[in-house]
Amino acid sequence: MPILSWASKTPPVPLPARLELDSVIYPQGTGYPESAVQNQLILGDNLAVMSALLPEYEGRIQLIYADPPFFTNRRYPARVGRQEDSRRPQDWKLAEGYPDHWPDLDAYLDMLYPRLVLMHRLLAPTGSLYLHLDWHADAYARLLLDEIFGADRLLNEIIWVYHGPSPIRNAFNRKHDTILVYTKSNSYTFNADNVRVPYDPSTVKTFASSPKAGFGKIPDLKRGKVPEDWWYFPVVARLHRERTGYPTQKPEALLERVILASSNPGDLVADFFCGSGTSAVAAHRLGRRFIASDDAWRAVHTTRSRLVSASDQPVRLYHAHQPGVIPPSAVSVDEKYNHALEVKTTQESLVLSIRRALASELDYWEVDPDWDGAVFRSAVQALRPRGKDAIAVELELPLSWLGERLAVRFVEINGDRAQVIIETHTSRR
Repeated sequence: MPILSWASKTPPVPLPARLELDSVIYPQGTGYPESAVQNQLILGDNLAVMSALLPEYEGRIQLIYADPPFFTNRRYPARVGRQEDSRRPQDWKLAEGYPDHWPDLDAYLDMLYPRLVLMHRLLAPTGSLYLHLDWHADAYARLLLDEIFGADRLLNEIIWVYHGPSPIRNAFNRKHDTILVYTKSNSYTFNADNVRVPYDPSTVKTFASSPKAGFGKIPDLKRGKVPEDWWYFPVVARLHRERTGYPTQKPEALLERVILASSNPGDLVADFFCGSGTSAVAAHRLGRRFIASDDAWRAVHTTRSRLVSASDQPVRLYHAHQPGVIPPSAVSVDEKYNHALEVKTTQESLVLSIRRALASELDYWEVDPDWDGAVFRSAVQALRPRGKDAIAVELELPLSWLGERLAVRFVEINGDRAQVIIETHTSRR
């Protein structure tokens, strides 16, 4: 088989990295503080992240969905404003999302190749990789995957089709992405019955009118059919309920089909370019465990916020540290929050309040009622609802959760982060 070569191609070398536990998030206090934590969200370069996971997870991940940069040579901002007119992009409040900008194709392949090799190592013998790209680089990626997995391990080339406006006037509008599906071996998971869809009404009508319509083959019309290798799902821009503002977000229905087809309840699903966190949200909803990571802080923050509102399972948040690489910036201590918090107690609970003027600057805040100075255990959270300017100005937690001091963390709309420590002079122990 032909092998794709370029001047800077070298054998992949895993990067040493240390995963440092930053926090454990218990969505709305569910399971705090005793519940076992199976799900992981990791901030850091995914080459370092996957390298760090190898000792524990090599050959153990059932499904990897990968949605890397597409080699578009664009920079994608994130929408962080609320209640904006979606038809007036010139008025949107934007922040840095992620770059998909490369000096040349060699640089892009230098990024993609070693990551695909590590994904192959992490996959279980029955596992599958879904690599999501478009016309910019899918042909190159297929050659790389043929080399890594073997050409005979290509299961499907799935075409995701969608509608939307396009500026193209001198060619056919480009309205599809390509998802390359490779399996680790010829013994792989594929749950055909879990992804069946109804037959088209015209097909049902045809078989009802003539028993010879299928040339002697009569399908089980009630059971439905396994989808073809072209899928239509609307883009997220048309799905108001799902939109987070994070660029190139994928629809939940697409990820649900992937997860249902190629994993079983309780399996481990991973997404190392997690972006807005759609795969993690879908995996949780379908009863799978997940590892999600991204090197963009805003991607991890968006994923965390979605999990807080959609999940009832705790998740560990890690930072990946590499020798010689500056770690993600730590939260600061900001005096304006020291003076903005009001603490009240009732017979059974403690209530924290913030000024409404300050709340207008916030995208998220959370409380660790028993701060140990190392790992932040988020017991209660408030997040800005989609499409609204308001965020909750009060958070309440049981007095039984209190230790000698509590910590409150804040995330502003612009991405600035702060932390305040409050001495409670009490202990639940």
